[in-house]
Amino acid sequence: MTSTGLNRCGWVSDDLLYQKYHDEQWGRPVLDSKELFAKLCLDGQQAGLSWITILKKQDNYEAAFHDFEPTKIIQMDEQEIAACLQNPGIVRNKLKVASIIKNAHGYLNIEKRQSFSDFIWQFTNGKTIINEWKDFKEAPTFTAESKAMSKALKKEGFSFVGETICYAFMQAVGIVNDHVTGCHCYEETCQLARR
Repeated sequence: MTSTGLNRCGWVSDDLLYQKYHDEQWGRPVLDSKELFAKLCLDGQQAGLSWITILKKQDNYEAAFHDFEPTKIIQMDEQEIAACLQNPGIVRNKLKVASIIKNAHGYLNIEKRQSFSDFIWQFTNGKTIINEWKDFKEAPTFTAESKAMSKALKKEGFSFVGETICYAFMQAVGIVNDHVTGCHCYEETCQLARR
């Protein structure tokens, strides 16, 4: 229960941005390939950090990385990359900055064969896994599906896509519904789930 009187998943703080993200985005199925790509890149940026840290920097990432448009990202020159590493609005980690560029190449390679959305959703056969946790701490940090996704993405040249990051991503984009059963979003996200 939070200050607004709504029951939310236990990981949500009193931060209004976090609450809005939980209430309006987290766990709702995303099918748009570019939206999935952006979310996967952002999830990779949270490695070793909290999601709220990245959420607060999301606008800065979008500005620095051409709104996560892969064809523009792969054209970024050394000057733009150097500017990213000096940008206090994003995580100034050389490997993490490089990962977004690597991931854009991987995305475009996948798109030559199939939609990125189909590639991402294949690990659950295009369906949402609906869980029934009473406490958010019951949810795993990775699953067989997130391990398979991680392995496949790495094979395509992606980085910062370990099994735990992939599971967090799957939760975020509604491939997995891990809203707790007592959360005010649970019934809605179950209805939105892909079956």
